[in-house]
Amino acid sequence: MGIRRAVAKSSASRLARLLALVGFLTAGAAHADEWSLLVNGKAIHLGAPAGSNLNESNWGLGLQYDWNRANSNWVPFAAASGFSDSNRNPSYYAGGGLLYRFRFEDVHMDAGLIAFVMTRKDYHDDKPFIGALPAFSVGTKHVAVNFTYIPKIHPKSVPLWFFQLKINLTNLL
Repeated sequence: MGIRRAVAKSSASRLARLLALVGFLTAGAAHADEWSLLVNGKAIHLGAPAGSNLNESNWGLGLQYDWNRANSNWVPFAAASGFSDSNRNPSYYAGGGLLYRFRFEDVHMDAGLIAFVMTRKDYHDDKPFIGALPAFSVGTKHVAVNFTYIPKIHPKSVPLWFFQLKINLTNLL
């Protein structure tokens, strides 16, 4: 088996374990809550040096589970995802957070925080590390755009905005 194939198999295995963990943590409550598919796809790097050639097409997939809190604007959630990072390496995270929902007719805007465990080849040598970031979402009950701001975390990095498409699966199942 070639090195690339072994890395891809290992990466797929990690993502499967992260998604299984989220599924285990949220099992039993899916009747009134929401499962969503996350489609990772875009990063906008701020102030990147000329010629840095950072990857802004961060394709990947994940899942998000939102708990339904009747008569509350607070939305707790859990998520796990894998994607191609700014240096074109596989990156994975699993975590959860809390969003405050602002409702406008059929559109909502959420703002809050996500805490997570993540792996990245170029940060902590691919060993898991913990973090927390601001989390935002704008959309409808069927589809939304999740995004977060990632500040400069070490001297070689640049700050960026990271975007995901969130597709509600609960209404489709």
